[in-house]
Amino acid sequence: MKTSRILLALAVAAALPMVSADAANAKRTKQWLKAVNAVGPEGEGNEKASKAWRQLSALDAASITSILAGMKGSNELAENWLRSAVEAIADRELNGGGELPLGALKKFVDDQSHNPRARRLAFELIRRVDNAVAEKMIPGLANDPSVELRREAVQRLMDQGAKQLAAGKQDAAAATLGGALNHARDLDQINAISKDLRELGRQVDLPKHFGFLMHWNVIGPFDNTDREGFATVFPPETEIDLTAEYEGKDGKVKWTELVSSDEYGMIDINQAYPGNIKEVTAYAYTEFKAKAARPIELRLGCKNAWKLWLNGELLFGRDEYHRGMRIDQYRLRGELKAGVNTILVKACQNEQKESWTKEWQFQLRACDATGTAVLAENRPATPKAGGKKTASLR
Repeated sequence: MKTSRILLALAVAAALPMVSADAANAKRTKQWLKAVNAVGPEGEGNEKASKAWRQLSALDAASITSILAGMKGSNELAENWLRSAVEAIADRELNGGGELPLGALKKFVDDQSHNPRARRLAFELIRRVDNAVAEKMIPGLANDPSVELRREAVQRLMDQGAKQLAAGKQDAAAATLGGALNHARDLDQINAISKDLRELGRQVDLPKHFGFLMHWNVIGPFDNTDREGFATVFPPETEIDLTAEYEGKDGKVKWTELVSSDEYGMIDINQAYPGNIKEVTAYAYTEFKAKAARPIELRLGCKNAWKLWLNGELLFGRDEYHRGMRIDQYRLRGELKAGVNTILVKACQNEQKESWTKEWQFQLRACDATGTAVLAENRPATPKAGGKKTASLR
């Protein structure tokens, strides 16, 4: 018995330096990750981040998932540093005949709480090590919260639907493509699937799929001479009274309804105030009834100067004009409350008169962080689409 206790004590003592070394390495890795994650957009922290990056890049393959986990909450610059460190380790190991921790990488991808781009990078490493394992994982990623991991799974469904269609199995193809559309979040795939479904005679409700807000009340025009309207507080910013009249740029103005039938939710303010008027400001207002409180992303596309409020709180604004427009151009995070939520958009038109400056419009959709539509309980039926696509979205 005494001998056994002595042997156990010796074994524990022998293991202590290794445990201490592992703990020390973990502590240093954590410090290096912190230094990289502190890097700022104006070069803040670059020197410390560079030193930390070199230390991280010198770690062994077993440290890869720790570095990937460190990408959670990282800004774009820090993500690039950490991605580069992981790639440096992987290249060194594989080029030297070593191995990557396949099991740990697969476990990392399976854990949906990690940074989406870090999970995508882990998947790419799995593919480098064992493509067969990666291929088996793809079908299970169609509904993954990481949009970065969905694309290939959606493409598989699209390919399957095309084969079914070629075999004359139209109903099966429609079912497969319908599933692909439900999972698709990338615009090019959504457009391609929608086209195929319509050719099969199936209806596609793109505004609902995206979560575009189609029904608005607008008021204007207010003044924007010398571009001062962006900073000017006009009455809709302090009260919402859809029955009220106010002094506008050229007389009394009041709220009017504006409903879009554009498939991509474009709200064309020029429809409410025709004539391509310039140096003006308008407001658009809608109400969003939520079943319960929850986080929300309001994703805006707009080439005019704009501001956006959710429940009276200014989320963001851009005092720029005609810098281009695209779907999900701006992603604004907010919190919905249970019940009625108010959304107010301010859009300013400047003095330029070239043909490409006449657009006075925006598109806004409500979704979660994956781009999955969040639909209001009071969402009206989608207006009959005219098949219109805006040039900025093609």
